[in-house]
Amino acid sequence: MKTDSKLKEIFALNGGILKTADLHKANYYYNDIKRLMEQGTIEKIRYGYYLWVSDEEYPSEIQMIQKLFPDVILCMNTALFHYGYIDRVPTEWHLSVDKDSTKSRFRIEYPAVKPYYIALNYLKVGLTNDLMDGVRVRIYNKERLICDCLKRHTRMDRELFNKALQAYIRDPGKDIARLMKYAKIFRLEKTVRNMIGVWL
Repeated sequence: MKTDSKLKEIFALNGGILKTADLHKANYYYNDIKRLMEQGTIEKIRYGYYLWVSDEEYPSEIQMIQKLFPDVILCMNTALFHYGYIDRVPTEWHLSVDKDSTKSRFRIEYPAVKPYYIALNYLKVGLTNDLMDGVRVRIYNKERLICDCLKRHTRMDRELFNKALQAYIRDPGKDIARLMKYAKIFRLEKTVRNMIGVWL
């Protein structure tokens, strides 16, 4: 029987998550993977992705998100919480992704995700990078985030929406010129003036 200490090292070097192809490169195939799962050494977290769990702490959720979905952009409630605009911890990771992405890839039990399918010409508007729990992530900047909230305000929790808007208005780091630039792109100029203009 194979000893799995080398495999443990490979998992560790990859943030605790490996693809099936990575396991094959390490000479672990169907029967080996099945054995490891039955032993509770690894766990299948999505089709083709496995997590090392034996005697180790799980990777953080954000590490898992980055590994499973490197192309997504953190948005909506996830971004609002990150910027301190809301204090209620989101129960799902809110992710923006190209509208042509395969929807089945987001059908996972853990971590819970909520994808937003965005047209490619709008997807990267306001994209920036930031650190979240020590992990560098792709996330929308504050002005793009507020535009998204204004666009979806009828579908958002009213209390969260109001808190987010007031937090942005009070934020000394806000950029109104950038907000208006994005509002023009998303045809939200009138909405911005009506819902935020009176506070500025």
